This record gives sequence, structure tokens and C-alpha cells, in this order.
Amino acid sequence: MKNVAVFGAGRIGRIHAGNLARLPGVSLKYVCDPFGDNAAQLAQQLGAQVATMDDALRDPSIDAVVIGSPTTTHSDLITRAAAAGKHIFCEKPVDLSVPRAVECGEKVRAAGVACMIGFQRRFDPTFNEVRRRIDAGEIGNPEMLVVTSRDPGAPPVDYIKASGGIFRDMLIHDFDVFRWILCGDGDEAAWLSATGSVLTDPAVGTAGDFDSTAVTIRTQQGRLCQINTTRRAAYGYDQRFEVLGSAGMLQAGNHAPSEVRQWDASGIKADKPEAFFLQRYAAAYRLEIEHFFECLQTGAAFRTTVHDGVKAQILADAAAESAASGQPVKL
Repeated sequence: MKNVAVFGAGRIGRIHAGNLARLPGVSLKYVCDPFGDNAAQLAQQLGAQVATMDDALRDPSIDAVVIGSPTTTHSDLITRAAAAGKHIFCEKPVDLSVPRAVECGEKVRAAGVACMIGFQRRFDPTFNEVRRRIDAGEIGNPEMLVVTSRDPGAPPVDYIKASGGIFRDMLIHDFDVFRWILCGDGDEAAWLSATGSVLTDPAVGTAGDFDSTAVTIRTQQGRLCQINTTRRAAYGYDQRFEVLGSAGMLQAGNHAPSEVRQWDASGIKADKPEAFFLQRYAAAYRLEIEHFFECLQTGAAFRTTVHDGVKAQILADAAAESAASGQPVKL
């Protein structure tokens, strides 16, 4: 039985806590959050105890921690958990600073504990099927990736101010998808160009950020990737990509609440895509936390590591630099 503490009782912490509480061989012992009411409510719901993070880390019975707290706390909590000898699952990103993320990874390695970073899109069944078919050679050599990633609406401006910006907050998932899909054979990004606009809400620009972006990446082997993102899609949460290969193409489409289509004299009607990431990636969040504990049990390698977090963060920094300067960045 693995005893676990969850750090963070907000939206993402609740998802992970609920998923791990249903896993066989795993016991959610503590919920830790500075906002006591949130922690108490979640702990009561899942049959856990409320504790401070310090107390949870001092408890020798705790085998692992799941970090779903705000971004600005991640690297500190990873470092503290590693020093306490706890295995770690942490939501992306490792840190908004690449040097701090690298240092964090070094401390994890020195402590000899396992650390997985939560890039949940690698666990989405639809996206993962694309990766499986690429590995099976069904489209030959992958040559070009086009990613569409559109939120239904922007988060509050206070969140945007603390998020590190759209490239580090939102596109970091898309940068990880780029590496996962196009760089599976060791290829990496060599050149990146990014631009951004404020098209959905002037307040986003006032906060120093963009709400709409376009990114082009070329790899060392010449493969190409285009990523388009926006904070506003009136029709729902739009998550798609397609991969062009030397022998064909694979497309990964949106999920909808149902696949029923109505055909009548007025036209063809279908459900809009899922409302937001909580619905779209519900299975992915469940599967990634299962993967974390399966790997702890078997000793297998994690699918996403601190190294992946650092690589995605480097691309996010390069995109922010390119968009600010109007010039491409060599990597």
C-alpha cells in the first residue's frame, strides 16, 4: 500500500486526489492546502486527513506526494519532497525559470527519488493512439505536425498576471506534444518563430500577455511544426492535431459529449466539443496518475520526466523571446 499526500486542494488537486483515491493499493492519507476550508472539504469527501505540507513531508509513512498547487510553488515543493525522500508527481511546469527547473531536476536525481511531470496530453487515448500508429510505421517517417489548441475563454486577468504568459502557461502542453510526436527518435527543435496578438480581451494586453498566438518550429532534421492557439473559441474547447508522414497522415480530433448527429431539412447538427480541459482530458488525468503508481510499483520509467519539463520550458521561453523581438530564435 502506497500512502500519499496531495498538495493543493484547488481544481487540479481535486482531480488528482479523486483519481488516486480510487486506485487499488494507494491510500490518500493527507490533503494539504493553505486554504484550510478547501483542504477540509476535499479530505472529508475522500476520507483523508488535513495536514500541513511540513507535517506530511515529515511523516515516514508517506511514500509519495502529488503536487497540484499553484505554478509558483512547484519547484520548491519538488525540492522539499525530494529531500524528504518522497516520490513525486507534479503538474506542469517544473518552474517558470529554466535554470531553476534544471536545478530542481539535479536535486531530484541527487536524492534518488522518482519524479514525474504531469503532461496529461500524452495519456489522452486519442492522442496516444496517434503515437502508437506512428511507432508502428503506419504513415512512414513523420515530417510535419499541425496543432490546434483553443480555449473557450480566457482565465481571469489575475491568473494571467501570475501565469508566466500564454507561451509558458498554455502552449507548454503543445510544445510537449511537438516533442512527443515529432522528436521521438532523438530529434529536437533547432529554430523557432512565434508571434502573438491581443484579439479577445484588451485586459489581456494590459496584463502584458497575448491571447492569440502562432508558432512555427523546425527540428534539427528539418521536420516542421505549426501551432495555433487562442484563448477564445466560441464553439468549445478545440484540441486537434494532424501528423503528415512520408506514407500518409494521421488526424486526432476533438471529443464531444456524444457522437450523435442529426440530419434533417434544416441541416446537420452535432454536439460542440467538450466544454473545457476538465471534461476533454478526464481520461488522460486518470491514466497518468495510474501510470505514476504503476511505475513506482514496477520500477518502469515514467513517460514524462523533469527532463521533458525543462525541454518544454526552453521552447516556451524561446517563443516568448521571439514574439517580443519579432525575430526567430535558434535553439
